[in-house]
Amino acid sequence: MEKTNSSQSYAQLYNEFLSLCKIADDGGMHAIWTGEHHCMDFTIAPNPFLTISDLANKLKHVRLGTGTIIAPFWHPIKLAGESAMTDLITSGRLELGIARGAYSFEYERLMPGMDAWEAGQRLREIIPAIRELWKGDYSHEGEFYSFPKSTSTPKPLQQNGPPIWIAARDPNSHEFAINNSCNVQVTPLWQDYNEVQDLIMKFNSAKKKCNPQSQSKIMLLQHTYVSDEQNELDEAAKKFSEFYAHFGAWFQNQRPVNQASIKKLSSKELSLLDMYAPEKMKKNLLFGTIDEVTSRLKDYEKLGYDEFSYWIDSGMSYDEKVSSLNNFIQRVMPAFKS
Repeated sequence: MEKTNSSQSYAQLYNEFLSLCKIADDGGMHAIWTGEHHCMDFTIAPNPFLTISDLANKLKHVRLGTGTIIAPFWHPIKLAGESAMTDLITSGRLELGIARGAYSFEYERLMPGMDAWEAGQRLREIIPAIRELWKGDYSHEGEFYSFPKSTSTPKPLQQNGPPIWIAARDPNSHEFAINNSCNVQVTPLWQDYNEVQDLIMKFNSAKKKCNPQSQSKIMLLQHTYVSDEQNELDEAAKKFSEFYAHFGAWFQNQRPVNQASIKKLSSKELSLLDMYAPEKMKKNLLFGTIDEVTSRLKDYEKLGYDEFSYWIDSGMSYDEKVSSLNNFIQRVMPAFKS
């Protein structure tokens, strides 16, 4: 969930989040993903396992995924145990998404001195370790972690543990995922269709190089808005533009942050960020009428993507999110029932 102004309470935002999740569950969506972030109202998600455990008792059908755990903020023993416990609580519905993290703002607060390279190396050490901890009686002597013979308590409900998804962008990350029997999550962020194609080419190349028989899947995460009303689409494009402008500001880690909120960009500053211009958001994101969104998803399917994840955080109002999500469920998803 995201807090876009000081008048919103955390309780209100969480209740809206729960309502959107219930719409997804009742509408037949396959999974709900919730991430991990700290000290940022831009993305409020300090521990996805807590959120997923709550959702498990409120939702009937959907699988529940961490999209994503930030690996370097966890010790392998804690991650193995808490993910296994969450798998039990969800009756075996957990999907475990893991990433190295993206924001220096968070690294500075939780792991001072760590850079993105080290974060990636920690991820590569953690994933094999948690699988061994789920099996039990595993000792570890690595570059970043060391512990004597240990066993995850509890052990996961799902055989061999929950499916593991790795957030990947560069070829090495795709290859690591294939070599470790993990699925892959990718996002083109604000970029265009060429990036969507490039990401799956990296995945396919990794499979060809590492294991042509690999059963690993790939999922595309992309901001989505569905409406047949042009005025709604115009307004949504502005909100997406502002979202990515502030995403970039958080990533650059140079603007003042007070009470977990980054200093807003002015209209002039926004106008100078051409790569996030509203017209480019309309073109690059999964954005448009029922027919346009359905057609673009069919293209993604032809490219070879196994799953699509509807990214709903966007700076839009709750009512706007509900309208688009209902359009997606009721008028786009039926085209993919087969």
